[in-house]
Amino acid sequence: MAQPKTNAMRMLEKEKVAYTFHEYPHDDGAIDGLAVAGKLGQDPARVFKTLVTQGASRAFYVFVIPVAAELDLKKAARAVGEKSVAMLHVADLLKTTGYIRGGCSPVGMKKRFVTVVDASAENWPTIMVSAGRIGAQVELRPADLLAVTGAAWGELVMQ
Repeated sequence: MAQPKTNAMRMLEKEKVAYTFHEYPHDDGAIDGLAVAGKLGQDPARVFKTLVTQGASRAFYVFVIPVAAELDLKKAARAVGEKSVAMLHVADLLKTTGYIRGGCSPVGMKKRFVTVVDASAENWPTIMVSAGRIGAQVELRPADLLAVTGAAWGELVMQ
């Protein structure tokens, strides 16, 4: 049975970006990044999560980092030229991005936000990000993710 396309998958296809679709079971409720990497049999350093923040200016920013890493808010703020950024409350995620927690993709959000991808993604020929729904990931080249989202590289994680 064919999988229904998500906004992220439709956008990747529209932009002619090659990707591989991966599905994982989620009926156990384990949808955190480390659980997803384990279910897919992937190195957690190669599976990336999408975090949405709001800056002091009230603008929204998207950061894409390895699932096992923690976003350094000071580095994130510097990367986007803000005085500070704070994580977006999960209750505001759907109305801001069009995605829910556990299914937030950096591709295909309601609006195009300034996006920064952790530079560690450059170490991999392909990385995985959410396909836009729980239980689904897309694997693509890091350079393609940058191109389709208009993202930049940045040093974003706590050491």
